[in-house]
Amino acid sequence: MIAKDKHKPMCKVWLEIKGKPILGKGGAEILGAIQEEKSISKAAKKIGMSYRYVWNYVTKIEKTLREPIVQTHRGGRKGGGAKLTMLGKSLLKEYKRVEGHVGEILVDEDYWEAVGLKLSARNRLKGVVKEVEKGVVSAKIRIRINTPAVVTALISQEAVEELDIKTGNNVEAVIKATEVMVAKEREQV
Repeated sequence: MIAKDKHKPMCKVWLEIKGKPILGKGGAEILGAIQEEKSISKAAKKIGMSYRYVWNYVTKIEKTLREPIVQTHRGGRKGGGAKLTMLGKSLLKEYKRVEGHVGEILVDEDYWEAVGLKLSARNRLKGVVKEVEKGVVSAKIRIRINTPAVVTALISQEAVEELDIKTGNNVEAVIKATEVMVAKEREQV
């Protein structure tokens, strides 16, 4: 038998769009440093990377998204600067949210009991999806609960696609203390 303290579950988190990775731990570190330092060169120095590498990384993300995530401006005597666009801020926020959530799950022994939808009845509300509103990174799912109520959940677009959630699906609103997740039983093949 393997002792509990000799191993622990681990995973890497990244954001994708249409199957292409756009932001992982290193990219989040880059965007976070740009946000803090308000300069690509200062951000690169802070995280111990070359300016060229950071610039190329940002350019690669922007090329994949076809939208800017960093806005730069040239400067005079005081030098230039950079700041995250709304999309850049949104990506960084979503990455941190997902990374934090996954981190909580990995250390939450109760969660592992919940795999396979083995949850206590008070945390489950069965219902039907009434509306799916997809955004660039996240999606809003409106669920009419079998008892007269409607619950709205904000989940990642990847989860919507992975669970193949569509209006009219029967799902369960799985309630945690800080958020509402959406669960759907896997179809038998």
